[in-house]
Amino acid sequence: MKKIIETERLYLRTLSIKDATLFYLLNLDKDVLKYTGDKSFKSIESAQKFLENYDHYSKYGFGRWAVINKQNEEFLGWCGLKFTASKNEYDIGFRFFKKHWNKGYATEAAKSCVDFGINNLKLKEIIGRAMKENKASIKVLKKIGLKYSQDFDFEGNKGVIYKTE
Repeated sequence: MKKIIETERLYLRTLSIKDATLFYLLNLDKDVLKYTGDKSFKSIESAQKFLENYDHYSKYGFGRWAVINKQNEEFLGWCGLKFTASKNEYDIGFRFFKKHWNKGYATEAAKSCVDFGINNLKLKEIIGRAMKENKASIKVLKKIGLKYSQDFDFEGNKGVIYKTE
């Protein structure tokens, strides 16, 4: 598991199959998944299989990374960049255990990922998508410097897209 980014309180590292139980538990929380359109994993084994087949690192050299508290080595959630070939776009995404909400971790991790994408990967544009109802995620997107771009249909829900300038 390779450290990719380090911030004041966190480090981001590659995900591994050793994260399967935590990955499973993170996606088990209905509040965590509420605005994502994702479904929870059926089992720890299905989370493990997802992680085993996660090919973003080998394909693109980046991806979603585990967010770890430097002080106690606790897995807080994940954050990172994703390339969607069909849309030819890079997006920032994040998901944290509820007990770590409202502590600035999402902002700290997401800002470091966007900076990494622009400065290290030389990406021209990074977007953030959120359901309009998801005020907390929209607040993070604004705090990390993304600007409102447009509305979109988020699987039947009203969504917004923010972009780097």
